[in-house]
Amino acid sequence: MAFNQAISGLKAAENELNVIGNNVSNSATTGFKKSRVEFQDVFAVSNVGGSGSNVGRGVDTARVAQQFEQGNINFTDNALDLAVSGQGFFQLNNNGEKLYTRDGSFSLDKDGFIVNSKGHQLMAFGADSVGNINGALAPLQLSQANNPPKASTAVTFGANFDANASAPTTPTFDPLDSTSYNETTALNVFDSMGGSHLQQMYFVRDTAAVTPNTWQMHTYVDGVKVGGPDAIVFDKAGLLQSPANGQIPIPAFTPGTGVNPMNVTTTLSGSTMFGAPFGVNKLTQDGYTTGRLAGVDIDQQGVILARFTNGQSSVQGQVSLANFPNPQGLRPAGGNAWAESFAAGVVLEGKPGTASLGLIQGGALEESNVDLSSELVALIVAQRNFQANTEVIKTADAVTQSVINIR
Repeated sequence: MAFNQAISGLKAAENELNVIGNNVSNSATTGFKKSRVEFQDVFAVSNVGGSGSNVGRGVDTARVAQQFEQGNINFTDNALDLAVSGQGFFQLNNNGEKLYTRDGSFSLDKDGFIVNSKGHQLMAFGADSVGNINGALAPLQLSQANNPPKASTAVTFGANFDANASAPTTPTFDPLDSTSYNETTALNVFDSMGGSHLQQMYFVRDTAAVTPNTWQMHTYVDGVKVGGPDAIVFDKAGLLQSPANGQIPIPAFTPGTGVNPMNVTTTLSGSTMFGAPFGVNKLTQDGYTTGRLAGVDIDQQGVILARFTNGQSSVQGQVSLANFPNPQGLRPAGGNAWAESFAAGVVLEGKPGTASLGLIQGGALEESNVDLSSELVALIVAQRNFQANTEVIKTADAVTQSVINIR
């Protein structure tokens, strides 16, 4: 009997050594979750209940339980590296099979899909053309197409016009003669094909106007006159009086061949005329040229924002997370991934930060949750257990040999 008990102890110690060895070997594996061996004693029983003896029959391995405690989060230089802070798993598509992982080492493949090192595609909720997240869960593919241009339609200009300014020394305005105007400012506007054009605005103090505190604005694009003179009038407090809504529509103009006519409105709201030097405090426009994908940002809710070289951005989707009532019941599938099982329960899918799901940390990876110090101590204990069971076999052998030698 002692032989069988000791052999079961050797098998149990061997199983524990195997599990500890696997934990130690994966101490640097991203997203790895350690395991532990759980043992149970063995007693012989009859069909009607207990055994006739309280002497056990040894030990048995009840299960190898996975431990899903949070690992440390380590920041990286890759924006597509993701870590889950809290509960949940990334969902992967492996040719139609769903896999689950805590390893967020992702990159882009040649088709623009976000994939891991084995080519499994990251699953995410899609987004419509205006960036609203929908409930369609599918492999996430970033658009590789250029961001289309947008023609400028509005210029916003704000400045203080010097109340002490005099009329120019040259009475006839000429954009090539700096003595024929008081101030000028410029910015780039864009046509329907993304072409850049220089819009320049010239300001002339009109002391001969019937209404006091009047300035004239002349607008040129690429050196060609497209608007003006347009009167800008301030009241006696130095606040903009005319145009009443602060808007000066520029007549439609075509800046080049093969593009649509441009309709630009200049808004001067907030401009003033105080006794201080001329100074521009706002100068913007709403158009932009075409842009290439420059980078990707992922926030805590998993929303993926693509940045383009033209300064624009667009929402591409939202990373999906999944959780299970019993994560320990998941079936290890290798490659830092798990597969569904009956023991794990029904999968619960959702957006990061909702229900029991954790948050996403972009540009970071979750380290293995293996504590090497604890594992090395456990390794010593398992080794002692193995040696102790071999001593039981030696002792049982000696006793058996003594019985055989009885004359």
